[in-house]
Amino acid sequence: MELSRIIPCLAIGLLGCTLASCSGPDEPATTAAEAIPPIELVRLPDGFRMNLYAHGLNQPRFMAWSPEGVLYVTEPTDGEVVALPDSNRDGLADKETTWVSGLDRVHGLGFHEGYLYLAETGRVIRYPFEEGEVARGEPEVVVADLPAGGQHWTRTIAFGPDGMLYVAAGSSCNFCEEEDARRAAVTRYTDTGDDETVFASGLRNSVGISFHPVTGELWATDNGRDWLGDDLPPEEVNILREGQFYGWPYAYGERIPDPELGPTAPERVAASVPPLISLQAHSAPLGLTFYTGDAFPTEYHGDLFIAQHGSWNRSSPVGYQVLHVDLEGEDRSVPGDRQPFASGFLRPEGSWARPVDLSVGPDGALYITDDRNGTIYRISYGEEGSR
Repeated sequence: MELSRIIPCLAIGLLGCTLASCSGPDEPATTAAEAIPPIELVRLPDGFRMNLYAHGLNQPRFMAWSPEGVLYVTEPTDGEVVALPDSNRDGLADKETTWVSGLDRVHGLGFHEGYLYLAETGRVIRYPFEEGEVARGEPEVVVADLPAGGQHWTRTIAFGPDGMLYVAAGSSCNFCEEEDARRAAVTRYTDTGDDETVFASGLRNSVGISFHPVTGELWATDNGRDWLGDDLPPEEVNILREGQFYGWPYAYGERIPDPELGPTAPERVAASVPPLISLQAHSAPLGLTFYTGDAFPTEYHGDLFIAQHGSWNRSSPVGYQVLHVDLEGEDRSVPGDRQPFASGFLRPEGSWARPVDLSVGPDGALYITDDRNGTIYRISYGEEGSR
């Protein structure tokens, strides 16, 4: 039976919101989901507008679009995946349908060859997918034994141009030498879970992974370790290449030795790959996406957007925004200028929202999950009637 919850009309107004307690950079942070987020506080470039696509969700995290353009999102706290169709194309979800429930901290998801793949904290599963139907029966287990839980419990997945399944798993600790090589790494499989290969390592917590639409290379955010002060180490965006090592737990940034383990392994420090993009420490970049639509002005086409979830162990908070990175060069893969795209989520009294994931919809709008408010925002260009 289809389980549906009709989403109420989304009034926009300045309402008080309860600030959440501190949580780690990839952990959901709760607040009163009944309060409508004050999106009039959000700062956007001229001509852009924001509206609430869906509200009242339970800590939504990662998103994917079905072949017919329906938005699916994971709710790890509830162990659910929900569908959010917009059948009349008015920029508002018509309803919220529970597609599957009873999962263990489901986080990453992706459509591939007639299946919806889902990453729980300890395995990857898949269900046959039919538009308009909920999941039925037991899932097929694709990868049965991912390293589960730990300090970083999220598992994110993406399918490459090669048709292979890529799985990101963060470290179990702040700094340590992992026993399981698939931790702090991205591991590659066939779409049936065979031919396991650690593709890239030394990645403390690459929550967001996305394939570049021109080069086909895998880009990833990475959250650096804690407790080295307000401004160390830098957060990262990396291009992941097979067999390369990106530093953790021995080095960070431009091959700078980590004070705990770096001196014990100078050869690992020297072998580490510096980041493509360095970001403010503790800003917690999570989801990232390339703008592949045509509804934004041409200067945004092919550019990179990064969701910065926000700091939790810094004396002055940073992050809590969506960052725009201009990509240059013939294949649009050389980072240029960067600037906030959607900001204002952080106020002098504290943050009221935490961006998690980003996705470009079939309509060319940019969709953003916020696990603090249980909300998905939609940013469009040139539309009337939205904030």
